Amino acid sequence: MESCNCIEPQWPADELLMKYQYISDFFIALAYFSIPLELIYFVKKSAVFPYRWVLVQFGAFIVLCGATHLINLWTFNMHSRTVAIVMTTAKVLTAVVSCATALMLVHIIPDLLSVKTRELFLKNKAAELDREMGLIRTQEETGRHVRMLTHEIRSTLDRHTILKTTLVELGRTLALEECALWMPTRTGLELQLSYTLRQQNPVGYTVPIQLPVINQVFSSNHAVKISPNCPVARLRPLAGKYMPGEVVAVRVPLLHLSNFQINDWPELSTKRYALMVLMLPSDSARQWHVHELELVEVVADQVAVALSHAAILEESMRARDLLMQQNIALDSARREAETAIRARNDFLAVMNHEMRTPMHAIIALSSLLQETELTPEQRLMVETILKSSNLLATLINDVLDLSRLEDGSLQLQIGTFNLHAVFREVLNLIKPIASVKKLLVALNLAPDLPEYAVGDEKRLMQTLLNVVGNAVKFTKEGNISITGFVAKSESLRDSRAPEFFPVPIENHFYLRVQVRDSGSGISPQDIPNLFTKFAQNQAIALRNSSGSGLGLAICKRFVNLMEGHIWIESEGLGKGCTAIFIVKLGIPEHSNDSNLSFIPKMPVHGQTNFPGLKVLVMDENGVSRSVTKGLLLHLGCDVMTVSSVEECFQVVSHEHQVVFMDVCVPGIDGYEVAVHIHDKFTRRHERPLIVALTGSTDNLTKDNCMRVGMDGVILKPVSLEKMRSVLSDLLEHRVLFESM
Repeated sequence: MESCNCIEPQWPADELLMKYQYISDFFIALAYFSIPLELIYFVKKSAVFPYRWVLVQFGAFIVLCGATHLINLWTFNMHSRTVAIVMTTAKVLTAVVSCATALMLVHIIPDLLSVKTRELFLKNKAAELDREMGLIRTQEETGRHVRMLTHEIRSTLDRHTILKTTLVELGRTLALEECALWMPTRTGLELQLSYTLRQQNPVGYTVPIQLPVINQVFSSNHAVKISPNCPVARLRPLAGKYMPGEVVAVRVPLLHLSNFQINDWPELSTKRYALMVLMLPSDSARQWHVHELELVEVVADQVAVALSHAAILEESMRARDLLMQQNIALDSARREAETAIRARNDFLAVMNHEMRTPMHAIIALSSLLQETELTPEQRLMVETILKSSNLLATLINDVLDLSRLEDGSLQLQIGTFNLHAVFREVLNLIKPIASVKKLLVALNLAPDLPEYAVGDEKRLMQTLLNVVGNAVKFTKEGNISITGFVAKSESLRDSRAPEFFPVPIENHFYLRVQVRDSGSGISPQDIPNLFTKFAQNQAIALRNSSGSGLGLAICKRFVNLMEGHIWIESEGLGKGCTAIFIVKLGIPEHSNDSNLSFIPKMPVHGQTNFPGLKVLVMDENGVSRSVTKGLLLHLGCDVMTVSSVEECFQVVSHEHQVVFMDVCVPGIDGYEVAVHIHDKFTRRHERPLIVALTGSTDNLTKDNCMRVGMDGVILKPVSLEKMRSVLSDLLEHRVLFESM
């Protein structure tokens, strides 16, 4: 027991309790002071915390409590043991709880801050989503309005309806007090009030287009807010105490059509705009929102597109109407031209026959008169009549050829002929005239020039004779040279005729003919006019009034038909000229065949009369009938004449060797006569030769004659020499079809 009583505790119990209280008060004070610091940090970091004053109050309370406990450190007094134990226990528990709370707040506050941060982020995101949804809804609403407006605007392509519909729909959609459209005047210097929303009849007054506010709007692609007091915004008089509503203006591009064509897109003039002015109600505090301005801009663009479509439609309809008018005019002109062509052809056909019939009488009687005894003076007169008649016959042929060339009815008569003989015949025909004028005419044919060729012999001879005839006509003294050779490929092209493209083909060649004279020559500036019909060189025409001006024009067309080219070269007046033409001819497969259809057209030197040859002549025209009979009688023929088909049927017999008939006389069907004669005489050697003696030059007459079995066609007029040649060839070959 003593030993136990000797062991004393290091700290007395009361002192130990005091120590515990002292330590507890220290930790309580420390916890109290740390909690406000943590709360201050939390409030500072949590900018959106809504109850800051509560935290401040709570912090002050804790500070005061902490200060109270801190003060207790210096106010310890001895109490009873029970009170000391209770106080110690309470303080220890308070210290434990306070420290635990302080430690827990250290861990909880960062979590609370992160939650608040996420909450703030989510709130911001939610607000952003709300704004985006608002924009989407606004855009959807704007799009719906735009679609609705576009549908209404484009429901018509009438310009006035488009503009009026635009104002009405904008006013209804945006609840506008007024909406107006200013259009540029024709001069482009002013804007005119053309359309308004509320006024049925706009005033129509104008403002200068150079106003600063107008330039500001025209220079911007967006809607521009303008002053309600500017000239273009004073659309209605102000009434009452309300301030005018906000006004915006936007430009509307106008399509400017210039030289609109079907395949060309019109040009858009960037300087021509209309001005659309929109005014909010005056009795409200409304302002223009962004989506409303975007709606106005989109509608302005849609109006521009609709106006462009309307302008294109108006222009296309105008072009269509103009085209229809032109088509009607062209159709009328075509019908008139066809009527004129038919009338001309009918006229030429009648005049051809009617002119050739008296020409036949004049030439035939003149040639018969030449065979009689005449005084030199009388013979000169007869020769003059005969030459003049031949010239008139040539003119008739030229007019008919030109007419058929122009309407495209003339076709080449392709056949094999003696090319060298054509040159010699032209030379023989021209020599008598040249000898009278004492001109030397030389013919030079290249050794490689084929003797036979395939082409239109008559048209080639007509062209060559016309060119050589012009050289003789306009040459008073000197010489004329005719050269014919095969054109080489390098000499085919002529820079003066870029449209002439010679294409060498197998079994074909290009004949080049040059006729050079030492005559009066031609001015270079007059050369292009030589190939114009009824046109002559004035200097030449003054010295020589003969000729119609058709020769070279017809030659040019003949040469073009033969896929060639013709031109004239001359260094000037008094220096002569050279006529050159190139034509395309074929090479016959067998050049040495004896059956080539070349018949020399030389004067008949053998049998000049045909005594006892029985000939029947059928012609309704008494003069022509008498003239033909006179020619045949002069040649020794036994001639019988009839004037009708019935008479011909009655008198024709196997004794008649030749029957001449005019197949183009009204009221007489010569083709029926030919068919009847064929039926009457079934044996060929008993049937007379049937020859059409006609003044018609169309190919249809020749085809019809061949169709009914006629043996020949002779074209009026007929001279004594021609009749002699015709009978000789007819009796020798039993067939003779003269080229039309």
